[in-house]
Amino acid sequence: MEKIREIMTEDVECCTLLDNVYEVAVKMKELNVGAIPIVDNERLVGMITDRDIVIRGVAEKNPPSSKVEKVMSEELITISPEATSRDAARLMAEHQIRRLPVVENEKLIGIVSLGDFAIRKLTDDQAKEALTEISEQTAPPQH
Repeated sequence: MEKIREIMTEDVECCTLLDNVYEVAVKMKELNVGAIPIVDNERLVGMITDRDIVIRGVAEKNPPSSKVEKVMSEELITISPEATSRDAARLMAEHQIRRLPVVENEKLIGIVSLGDFAIRKLTDDQAKEALTEISEQTAPPQH
């Protein structure tokens, strides 16, 4: 079974607490990505997704000049580089997330996403099943 270290994307582009929401959005556009990790001296402190910008930024009428702390997610699900692809798939399915920051000694060293799994032939049925669960739409609750 593959270790996360073997499949993660290294050299992840990040922003810092000094950046504002507009700068993060511009970086997302330039890199064609939907999430940017926020670091403070290489220590992962948050993550901003395009959805965060819409929900916590635009919809709550926060200006683009807002500090990243205002819209970033701080309670992050992370994974160790020594974890397996099965561990990652289970975490992603359990938390309904598409990206996992890879952290070692509190330092961001990479990121693993659904795309990283998609380009590899997964031989583990449990990993395939967990990844499928992430993309499934659940019916809205009936009132």
